[in-house]
Amino acid sequence: MILLILYWLFTMISGVDFDLDVDVDIDVDVDADLDMDTDSNIEGGNLDFEDIANTEVNKEDIVGKRRKPLKWWQILLIYFNFVGLPFMFTFTCWIFIWWLCTTITTSLTYSYNSDIGFIFFLAAIIPSLLITKVFTTPFKSFFRNLNKDGDAPIDLIGRKGVIQSTISEDKMGSAEVVVEGNPMSIYVKSLNGEQINYNQEILIIKQSGDKNYYYAQSYDD
Repeated sequence: MILLILYWLFTMISGVDFDLDVDVDIDVDVDADLDMDTDSNIEGGNLDFEDIANTEVNKEDIVGKRRKPLKWWQILLIYFNFVGLPFMFTFTCWIFIWWLCTTITTSLTYSYNSDIGFIFFLAAIIPSLLITKVFTTPFKSFFRNLNKDGDAPIDLIGRKGVIQSTISEDKMGSAEVVVEGNPMSIYVKSLNGEQINYNQEILIIKQSGDKNYYYAQSYDD
């Protein structure tokens, strides 16, 4: 029964009307881009989906430039931090806090096997939402400063390194390049086929077409 109720609540919050009944003007700014991107992706055979755990509805998408009043559930989503944070993060916090409130209440009143316990379970929805709002608010600044796209790729072209094995012609070897104090091991080939001896300093010239290794040449200060 509890699982059914949780499933119903999840569908109500995340599914009901969420098929862009957040018609709240996301359609104005995003429709053109979505149409172009979707068409080009389908024609090219690529259709990318973002991980739902990172799904985030920005407050500006719901509040900014709206043409009509917000619906009650949109206001609740904004107020209880389901907007502005990854939805699944806030939702998971809420479910856990709701479960904790219910467990503590029914344990203290010995009502976990009675209808009163079920009433406590339903009544815990509101206080658990309030606690979730307090608990998740400090995370807003963290997620705001979090790099969603991950670390930017490091450009090794033009950097110096030290060869870890003797290479020549088409023979591939490894080299160590220090980037911002962090040593990185990469595969290299000689740019012109000339021999580069072990522990010799090299200069990274370019990356291979398949991006699996780099071309390097000996470097003398």
